[in-house]
Amino acid sequence: MGKYADEINKRRTFAIISHPDAGKTTLTEKFLLYGGAINLAGSVKGKATARHAVSDWMEIEKERGISVTSSVLQFQYGGFCINILDTPGHQDFSEDTYRTLMAADSAVMVIDASKGVEAQTRKLFKVCVMRRIPIFTFINKMDRDANDTFELLDEIEKELGIATCPINWPIGSGKEFKGVYDRENQCVITYADTEKGTKEGHATQIPLTDTDKLISYIGEAFREQLTDEIDLLDGASAEYDLDRIRAGELTPVFFGSALTNFGVEIFLQHFLKMTTTPLPRKADIGLIDPVENDFSAFVFKIQANMNKAHRDRIAFMRICSGKYEASMEVKHLQGGKVMRLSQPQQIMADERKILEEAYAGDIIGVFDPGIFSIGDTLCMPKEQFQYEGIPTFAPEHFARVRQLDTMKRKQFVKGITQIAQEGAIQIFQECNTGMEEIIVGVVGVLQFDVLKYRLENEYNVEIRLENLPYEHIRWIENKDISLDTLTGTSDMKKIKDLKGNPLLLFVNQWSIKMTEDRNPGLILSEFGRN
Repeated sequence: MGKYADEINKRRTFAIISHPDAGKTTLTEKFLLYGGAINLAGSVKGKATARHAVSDWMEIEKERGISVTSSVLQFQYGGFCINILDTPGHQDFSEDTYRTLMAADSAVMVIDASKGVEAQTRKLFKVCVMRRIPIFTFINKMDRDANDTFELLDEIEKELGIATCPINWPIGSGKEFKGVYDRENQCVITYADTEKGTKEGHATQIPLTDTDKLISYIGEAFREQLTDEIDLLDGASAEYDLDRIRAGELTPVFFGSALTNFGVEIFLQHFLKMTTTPLPRKADIGLIDPVENDFSAFVFKIQANMNKAHRDRIAFMRICSGKYEASMEVKHLQGGKVMRLSQPQQIMADERKILEEAYAGDIIGVFDPGIFSIGDTLCMPKEQFQYEGIPTFAPEHFARVRQLDTMKRKQFVKGITQIAQEGAIQIFQECNTGMEEIIVGVVGVLQFDVLKYRLENEYNVEIRLENLPYEHIRWIENKDISLDTLTGTSDMKKIKDLKGNPLLLFVNQWSIKMTEDRNPGLILSEFGRN
């Protein structure tokens, strides 16, 4: 065993994913409450006097009440050191969310009990499947009227193509929510609307066999319904199988209410038993073991201007193996340089803590003087390997960018390039033109607003966006194909990215197949590589 095995084996690194408003931020706050990282959970959607949620820091987030960027939160609980990657839930920030999943070892999927699986959840789930990472489901908002429990599970199985295994089972919902049945211990944990900002109240546990006590707490009708549902459940749901859970083929399901803090600690305790320590990661020389190998990491996110006063850029890295120490020298593979990482820190929303050490599984932010790109590898100076690149996800909305004051050309190019390096937007050029004609592509339209807002506020540049009709983009896999000789369709546009790679934009989905048919051997891909 490596010399840092004890520390590394304590680490659990997961991302929380959900559709907007499923209660993800509230759940995150309750986790932090249990870890002692905050003393009182603030109501997230409060009035002007309420504190903003711990994980939302950007001005535009405070104005809109949504999480725009992913933040990284670390806390200690029950002998574990837990890293939460809080991802933006709003549908328009999915590119950043997708990439954050690349840095996680497992995902917690939060589903609103009255809405079930929503469009955004499907997209995020696809990325989890692509990575084969374990998924844990927390069905939230049981304190409000919920959909039928069997239907909710059926929907997860049909929509996401993953088997479900309920660890506990809800009794009623909304005003009639009585608690959950713990399948393993065969007892009912009763629900009480506890004080929202504090730790879970002392819920009463009643064995299923104690009929009289059970009826006095939940009533005869609910007891009968529960007995029937348990019989159904034992026949219908998948068997608990830890290997299948860890292979991403089976999701354990929990029920609760993050707002009233019921079922959150139960979930956390089970989750920590089921999740794995940091996993080996694929590099060009094979799998890199977190415990056996010395320090290595990869960059999965770059965030500019986190601190208004300093106009800084932070590169977020997932440590994949070994131990990081503040003064050590590391090699930046893509830049070919040996360097000391500047101001290594852990960021708790907008509070920063300079780090002396960090281990595999941890996420650190380092000052970036403009040398890092998403997907870059860092390792010890004597090592020579690169981690797999992070896919670039296909934008779905495109616009031409017009700069209003041509005298500010320099700031404009600097601003749009820096924002593109963070990966929230992608920028392209029309073929045969320089930076005069810039097309910006985003996964969700709200990113256009963020781009405009940030260029004005951070770079003092005003722009006008002209929406383009294209909805589909494809990278060209063949290195030997010339764009000039390519036969396309009338709704196709030829563009290139900043590295000069050729791409095609299409208005209609069917044009993609037609273009492939007209150019034998042409290979088009939905993903690019950084």
